[in-house]
Parts: sequence; C-alpha cells; structure tokens
Amino acid sequence: MTSNPSGREPLKFAYWVPNVSGGLVVSKIEQRTDWGLDYNIELARLAERNGFDYALSQVRYIASYGAAYQHESTSISLAIALATERLKVIAAIHPGLWQPGVLAKLVASSDQYTKGRFCVNVVSGWFKDEFTKLGEPWLEHGDRYRRSEEFIRYLREIWTSEHAEFNGDFYRLHDFDLKPKPYDVPGRPHPEIFMGGNSTDARGMGGRVSDWYFMNGNTPDGIAEQIRDVDDVAAVHGRAGHVRYGVNGFLIGRETEAEARGVLREIIDKADREAVEGFGAAVKQAGQSAGDKVGMWQDSEFADLVQYNDGFRTGLVGTPEQIAHRMLEYKRRGVHLFLLGFLHFQEDVQYFGREVLPIVRELEAVELARV
Repeated sequence: MTSNPSGREPLKFAYWVPNVSGGLVVSKIEQRTDWGLDYNIELARLAERNGFDYALSQVRYIASYGAAYQHESTSISLAIALATERLKVIAAIHPGLWQPGVLAKLVASSDQYTKGRFCVNVVSGWFKDEFTKLGEPWLEHGDRYRRSEEFIRYLREIWTSEHAEFNGDFYRLHDFDLKPKPYDVPGRPHPEIFMGGNSTDARGMGGRVSDWYFMNGNTPDGIAEQIRDVDDVAAVHGRAGHVRYGVNGFLIGRETEAEARGVLREIIDKADREAVEGFGAAVKQAGQSAGDKVGMWQDSEFADLVQYNDGFRTGLVGTPEQIAHRMLEYKRRGVHLFLLGFLHFQEDVQYFGREVLPIVRELEAVELARV
C-alpha cells in the first residue's frame, strides 16, 4: 500500500460497530442504538448503501464504564460481512488473549468466506482487568507494544509464506504452512492490519509494521504531528509511503451549527460522571505507564472522555458543509480515513450518506482539479 500525499484518492469512511451495549458516548442521553446482531446487520447494510467502506467491531471482554454487555469482535464482524456485499470489516483483537496462529487461521477462513473483506485491528490494551481477571499476565506499556509488533510480524509471515518461520520473545513459528491462505486479492499481500495509539511506542510500531495507523480524535495540527512521526519511522525502515492514517471522530450534523452544538452540550451535560471518571482514571494510568509518560488520553479533559476515543476533539459538529470542510482539512494533513461514531447510528449513518458525503466528494473534485 502507498500513502496519498497528493490527496488524489478519495477519503474512506469507517464506522464503529455498536457491538457493546451503552452506545458510543458515556452519557445518559437517549441513544437509539442497539448492540444486538439484528440491529447491526441492518446498520451494516445501511452503511454500505451510504458510502461506508469499513466497519470496526470494538473489543471488550467484561463490563466496564457503562458497557454492561459485549459481543465478541471476530464473530460479529464475520456475521456483518456475510450479510453485506462490499463492506470490509475490521475485528479488534488483543495479543495476549489470542494465540496468533489460531487468529491467523480464523482470519484466513473468514477472508475466504468474504472474498477478501476481513481485516484486523491489533490492540495492545489499556484495561488491566481484562487480562488479570482472565488469568493472563499484564505487561508493562513498552512490552505490550513489543508483543503486538511480534504479533503482526507473525501474522504477515504465516499468511504469506509456505514455510513460515518466526522467532521472537513472545511468539515462534517452525516451518508452518497455513492452508488455505487468505483470499487472493490483486495488489493486496494479505488482509489489512490496523493498529492504534498515540505514545512513542505506538508511533514506532506503526511506522515499522502497520498498514493503517488509527489515531484518537485530535486537532488537525495534533494529527499532522503524529503522522510526521510515524512517517519518519517508516522511512527509516524502508516503508516510506506504506502506512495509511485514520482518525476517530464523533459526527453530529444538523441544519444549523447551533442545533448541532446543542446536541453535543446535552450529551456532555448528561454524562454518566462516575463511569467517565472511572474510565479516565484507568486510561490515564495506562498511558502513564509509557516510558516517556506520553500516551493516549493523557491530555483529555472530562468532556473529551465522554466519547471513548476523544471523538469530540475532531470537531465534526455543525452543518453538513462545515463537517465536509473540516474533513478536507484533515485530508490535507495526511488523513486517509475517518472512523465515525454517532448518537443514533442508523438514522445518523443515513444522514451522513445523504447530506455530508456528497459535499465531501464535491470538495475533493474541486481540489483534484487544481492539482
């Protein structure tokens, strides 16, 4: 894969699969969203018809911070893919809770079933209880990322080699031939591998091994700074132009900016304060464990944390025209994809496809004509 420095390639769009109860904001505001399979299949079909390219199934194993119930990510991703025709699915997974060879086999089969539409998001983990309560060791920040990097290298090796070999600190392969391999997609060496982060460890790992680097919501300048860092690492390791970038954003589109900002204010005013504060304490502790004390959520305020991945900070709140122009501002900084969350998923996905996406495409056409 190559990067998109000229902006010639259209923006891509993904949405958070609500496979976890409680919606995508830690608030007591009404959220007309359901975590069940039937709702999610209908949502996936709507998303496919309204311009979405990917659906990301989040990973949770136990109740926490307003999310009482969770459907497992790989299984619901496969169900969604089999119910659609073009939508690619991204299943978030945790190294340490998956043996990579077992996951590689599951993904290869799922990729065959879906004719090349199955991807993974390798999550290094921030929630200690998910590991310790399952009886698995909790590694320090840097070691979690070292394990994740080995996990990705292992996946690449087993998916592409007939005599796979890998010797690392965490994982090993010995003359292994996985059959069937993932589905043969021209120009794609293996299923797409996503990862996310903000820390120095995450940026280094992204530059060395990832296909896609997900970032929490941030300002255009904050996003551009991360992209520069990851690109620098990629260049050093002979991967210049091979990493692509996605940013998280919570979209609230209304006829007027005042109406949209009123919805945002209501979400924050009705926040589940106890759950938000608990989530904030947990994620900031995880970030502080980084060697340089730089990690995701380190500068997040209470209002930011009401949306799990700082989605409000991206600023996709306003009229369709304002949102589209804001998206193009990020694209100019190197963003290839927006990972979107919504208050009322089915209604808002249709609103995006009807009101926002056509303006994005018009603006892209104008910019392309200038190149």
